[in-house]
Amino acid sequence: MAPQPVVTGLSPKEGPPGTRVIIRGEFLGTRIQDLIGLKICGSDCLLSAEWKSSNKIIARSGPAKGKGDIIVTTLSGGVGTSTVQFRAYHETIGPLKESAVWIEESPSQNFAWGRRTLAQSGLTQEDPLGLSIEGNEQKIPEDLRDLIPDACGDLSQENFSPAWFLLENHLATSFEDLKAGLAYLKRKVESQKEGQLSFLKSNAGSVIDQLDTLMNIRDKLQEDVKLHGSEPLNILEQSIENSISESQKIFTDVLVRKEKADSTRSVLFALSRHKFLFCLPNAVDRRAKAAEYDIVVNDYSRAKNLFGKTEIHIFRQVLEEVDQRILLIRRQLHEKVVKMPQSVEQQKKLIKALSSLELQQSGTTVGDRLRNTDPAWDAIEARAKYLEATFRQTFEQHANKEANVQEKSKSRDPSQPPSRVNFCEELCDIAASQLPDLWRLGQFYFTGDLRGPHDPKPGDFKRMVLTAIEKFCVYLRLAILIAADQRALRQTSGLAWPIGSSSATHHFLPWVPQCLRYTRIAYATLIGLDLPSEALDIIQRLIDEVRLFCFSIIFKRATDRCKKLDALETWEMSVEEYPGATSLPAALESLLVETLEEVQTVCMQPEAREGNLLEPHSDGQREVTQRLQELLSAFSGVIAELAFASHDDETPTHNVSQLLGFPNAQQPESVSGVGNSVGAAVNWEQRMLCCLANYAYCNKSFFHHLGNLFVRYGYPLPTLAIESARYNVNQLFTNLLEEYVEHKGDPLVGTIEPSMYLGRFQWDHEMEIGAGQLRPYAHECCDNLVGVYSEIYSISPMLLRPILESIVQTISEELARLMSCVQRFSHTGAIQAHVDIRLLRDALENYTNETAKNYFLEALEAISPPLNGEQKRKADEILERVKRNMRLQLLCFAVKEP
Repeated sequence: MAPQPVVTGLSPKEGPPGTRVIIRGEFLGTRIQDLIGLKICGSDCLLSAEWKSSNKIIARSGPAKGKGDIIVTTLSGGVGTSTVQFRAYHETIGPLKESAVWIEESPSQNFAWGRRTLAQSGLTQEDPLGLSIEGNEQKIPEDLRDLIPDACGDLSQENFSPAWFLLENHLATSFEDLKAGLAYLKRKVESQKEGQLSFLKSNAGSVIDQLDTLMNIRDKLQEDVKLHGSEPLNILEQSIENSISESQKIFTDVLVRKEKADSTRSVLFALSRHKFLFCLPNAVDRRAKAAEYDIVVNDYSRAKNLFGKTEIHIFRQVLEEVDQRILLIRRQLHEKVVKMPQSVEQQKKLIKALSSLELQQSGTTVGDRLRNTDPAWDAIEARAKYLEATFRQTFEQHANKEANVQEKSKSRDPSQPPSRVNFCEELCDIAASQLPDLWRLGQFYFTGDLRGPHDPKPGDFKRMVLTAIEKFCVYLRLAILIAADQRALRQTSGLAWPIGSSSATHHFLPWVPQCLRYTRIAYATLIGLDLPSEALDIIQRLIDEVRLFCFSIIFKRATDRCKKLDALETWEMSVEEYPGATSLPAALESLLVETLEEVQTVCMQPEAREGNLLEPHSDGQREVTQRLQELLSAFSGVIAELAFASHDDETPTHNVSQLLGFPNAQQPESVSGVGNSVGAAVNWEQRMLCCLANYAYCNKSFFHHLGNLFVRYGYPLPTLAIESARYNVNQLFTNLLEEYVEHKGDPLVGTIEPSMYLGRFQWDHEMEIGAGQLRPYAHECCDNLVGVYSEIYSISPMLLRPILESIVQTISEELARLMSCVQRFSHTGAIQAHVDIRLLRDALENYTNETAKNYFLEALEAISPPLNGEQKRKADEILERVKRNMRLQLLCFAVKEP
């Protein structure tokens, strides 16, 4: 748990609502998401808060009044404290307020929006102490309102405080000068007592003010008498009525005629003089129909100021009719405010007019169902509902269009974008155009431009914006992320995009990067609005999912192309570091480079306020590993297909004995150069050797090279995918090697026994051994192995050991079996058998493993009876003679592979 937030500094320390306040302190949050609450003087200001660091926050004050604390709340530290206070106040400008500029005393001046109080200005008064204020620019550091509440230093005010005046104007004046000033003030007061005339002359302004005050009191008294009545006035009224009654009796005819004439003149004069009022009902209707609401507000305000307190019945009747017309106009304005679509400026104009009319009519007794409504908030709600309705209408329109296309089973034009793409483009255009309007309208409301007497609702507005953005992201997920599990999303939203055929899905996938581009454009527009991080994070998560989906699509397409690389195989061996490997790995590398560049351009390069998809243990890293595994597995499968592609079509060439009348092993066809290339006509054995070389090359260095290629493009080293692919390649290499060894070794081993007993040969018969020759089966075995050696060496010398070791082991095992089956050897037969087996053992020594050595030893031990000293010497002589005769054949086995 982190320490509680502490506010230690403010700038400024006071101001009206909407003041930009810089808050400084400690432990104000570790990041933007950590800040969950901010109150200034009890008013919630979280919506306008801008978190800068753990020591600084910038916000705007709310509609509060008076002094109060600044309370910061964070997730890590909880509710904080404040060592300083902010003083909020409201200032207005009226006809009695001193101002540095001339203020029109028009009726509408009390209804302007967002006007700030202007600085006070007046005539410079003479110092009452007769002292100069020069040199007293030093100000007391404390706020005088805290030291002396409910007072001021203005001599003309009732709450004048001498202490305030001295602290404000004579902080640096010495005590002797203050005593001299007091003496001057006393002399000035005494001099004013010399006489009434001099007193009146010196205080003429005050006397005039007093007379004005008495006249105002008289007017107020008359108004009070009219409203409440009094006894003297009743007597006076009765006397006047009696006088009138007597006068009427005397001058009835004269007075009647005179009264009619006067009434006619009065009516004509009133009509002429007050033409504005009598024409006002029709004028406001005409101006309202012309949408000239500013003129309606000004005319109505003027009429209320001129005739609002009149007691004349006809004027009151006209005003009541005007009130009814204004009420009707207000209702029409309210309907226009909430009617969509329209621009923000148009809504703003209507809201201001409606608020002005509501404020002007607030003192009337006209019944009004709109009295408790907030037109600005109603406009915000209407815009938010219209935005959500537009989202849903667009979704349903394109979903129905997609369903109709699927029902009619029309062939799709690949060059034309699917309905999903058109929907994404249109939805992003709607979000980029209407969400900023909603946000700007809300900002006008919370900064005070549009707010009336009602309290703001920042929490509701924030939820409204978050809901709109969430709906926007839900619709895009349903349209774009077709490979994801959308069951939960469909249940919560109640929406579903028509499930298309595989061809429709295949047609849409190449357009997903374009959908990502549309989403990013809308996201960039919303970033410029300074929306809360919580709102932007919702779209960021969607973009990350779409980027990952684009990566998956591009790599799946690359995997499909990899499966067709067998058509590009030319069997040209161009890998210098591993002879026998073809250009197929280079084709895979070229495909992978092209894919990585496309991925980097389309989705992996993060744009404004986008996260890194390749963070450790993230979904992005797991996706990279999975897709690379699929790609390398497909490549391994291509090699396997190439190895066995024509196996069934070609006639296998078995190494059968020439002594039995069958052809020997087929030699490699059209070999045009060792380690460079094979001819156009390649047989199955050569293909298998090239594929084995490709497997070995991939396992040894090529897959590691591909991993380094990923690192060069900014990816973490895909160790898991590389090792998994190497394991898979090693398994396929083993299987293919067994297939080749079986194909080459089994026929070769199968010729040993028939050749050994050709012509009814028996080991227990005496034979001629002095010529220094091998038995035919041993000669043939060497020749066949030389043929296999030649075929392997012409393709990939590095494959000699793994292949020949297996074949030699099989031959040694067969010789051990055959020797153990002989019941008895003659003396010459034992020597010949020793020479045959020892020659094969010595010739194949470089390719003999421990198992084969044991089998050769077992074959020699099976010769019975064992050779004596003379026989061993004879066998050694024959063996040396045979080696000299066969030195060319044995020389190839002596050359070690690279």
